[in-house]
This record gives sequence, C-alpha cells and structure tokens, in this order.
Amino acid sequence: MGYVSRLTTALAAAGALALTAPTTAHATAIGSTPVQTFEYSVGGATMKIPTGCMFTHVIRGKGKRINYQNAGVDCAFVAALGSGFCNWRIDFTYADTNNRVYRTSRGKTHNECKIDPMRNNSPQTLPRYGRACTHLYVGGVRRVSQCHHITK
Repeated sequence: MGYVSRLTTALAAAGALALTAPTTAHATAIGSTPVQTFEYSVGGATMKIPTGCMFTHVIRGKGKRINYQNAGVDCAFVAALGSGFCNWRIDFTYADTNNRVYRTSRGKTHNECKIDPMRNNSPQTLPRYGRACTHLYVGGVRRVSQCHHITK
C-alpha cells in the first residue's frame, strides 16, 4: 500500500510541475497543457473529445541548439476510450523574443483517427532566442498549444 501512495504522490507532483508556465530549455524542458473538450465533424458524424487528454511538448538541447523535440497527446479515463483525433496534424513554431514567428515546421495532416497523435521534429540550431511552440490541429482548427522559452 505504501508503494501505491508514494507512486500517487510522485505522479501528482510531476503533473503539477508539468502544468506550469513555459519553461526554459537549458537542457531539457517538458510541459503539458490540458486539451479542452471540443466537438468536430468527420464525414457527417459528430466526434467529441472529452476531458482527460494532455498535450505534451518535450525539448532537449542547450541555448539555441535543439537536439530532440517531440509533441503528442496522452488521454486517460473516458477520453482514452474514444475514437480520438481525426484529420490531425502537429506543427512546431519558433518565435523571437518579440514573439514574431520566424519558422514553422508544418506537420503532415493524418486522415486516420488516433487517440495518441505524436510527432518528432528534426534537430536544429535556431538563429534567435525566443520561444519554441507546438500546436495540435484537428480538422484544420488549432485546438491546443504548448511552448518553451529558449534562452541563454
């Protein structure tokens, strides 16, 4: 029983840390944003994404160098039982310190439905400091974003 209690406490602490504001990517930054409940139409059928999904963005590197970057959705409870996200794509964007987007890595639109959409992005060196963000689009509509500050 003590193991379950420690595990629950550790998961709660990790979840609280993951829901903080954008983080600095000195070495590793991980952040999650809840996916708000929404409905959309696919081929005349109404699809609903219930509460229980998180959009997570992982970035590893130092300064303007990004060695690894990944973004994806994890769902739990009732949300994990649904048909998921149809006609989805994940984009990565990069903005300078004045919040002007200077680079976008647009993902492929996936026509299939997936409960756990995910995408990796290529390693790269950014020309400027600022922010690295990722965005989930479903049916061409941006549904959730998650960002990290890129600083010295």
